[in-house]
Amino acid sequence: MTILTAHRQHSRRFEDFKFVYPVLSRRSHGISIGINTNPDKICNFDCIYCQVDRTTPAPVTKFEVGIAERELRAMIDIVQSGEIAQHLPFDTVPKDKLRLNDIALSGDAEPTTLRKFSEIISMIARIKPKGVKIVLITDAGGLGRPDVKRGLEIMDAENGEVWVKLDAGTEEYFRLINRTKIPFSRILRNIQDCAQARPIVIQSLFLKVHGVGPGADEIAAYCQRLREIGNIKLVQVYTVARKPMTMVDGVPAWQFVAALSDAEVDSITERVRRETGLAAESFYGV
Repeated sequence: MTILTAHRQHSRRFEDFKFVYPVLSRRSHGISIGINTNPDKICNFDCIYCQVDRTTPAPVTKFEVGIAERELRAMIDIVQSGEIAQHLPFDTVPKDKLRLNDIALSGDAEPTTLRKFSEIISMIARIKPKGVKIVLITDAGGLGRPDVKRGLEIMDAENGEVWVKLDAGTEEYFRLINRTKIPFSRILRNIQDCAQARPIVIQSLFLKVHGVGPGADEIAAYCQRLREIGNIKLVQVYTVARKPMTMVDGVPAWQFVAALSDAEVDSITERVRRETGLAAESFYGV
């Protein structure tokens, strides 16, 4: 198994753990410990590229903070002791790639929908090793909630990072890709409000639908949205790297969703740099 194979393995299950799992993350450049705060797989978005299998019942449907804390403590020990190298798919990964970089709220759905969001952040802040970041990976739908804002303030005190999804520049394309009842205008407002309080990272996935990628006008509108948001420390431009599991009108999305080529990803990244002046990185469909 190669390091590229390990990058493809983002299973939300590890051994007998219920909520905590390790991944070799391209975007965090090392090991990221994920916390699946939404094991019930219920999400406020229904992205066309989602790899979460919602056709099978979830083995766990309720998030429990106490269990998550015990698992997180154990996982930190597993990674920092080097024991992680004894487990698939990490057994063939170079040791320098197995360093613990962050603890991320992610998983099978949107973390900001969790009722006790700030409680989870407080727990992570209390037990995480010094120098390890807390990362929130979010679609921005719940960033306006008061309890989420309290959690973000705790993250700020710990030098945490907010990684926000933005896959479109227009309402029409947003509807096509992210498929949510939340208005695009609210998503943009939530992102702007969040960025006013702290620098953020934008994560943008672009892909081909029925063989067609985003048009030049869509990317122009996307760049305009980035300029309007402001206070962005990095834009991560990436594409499909794993098989989409979502269903669209009864058809599996993998039948008509495909990755952009490396050159197409780089073209968007270069345009972001040129038109916004922002730092941007490319991540390819491995």
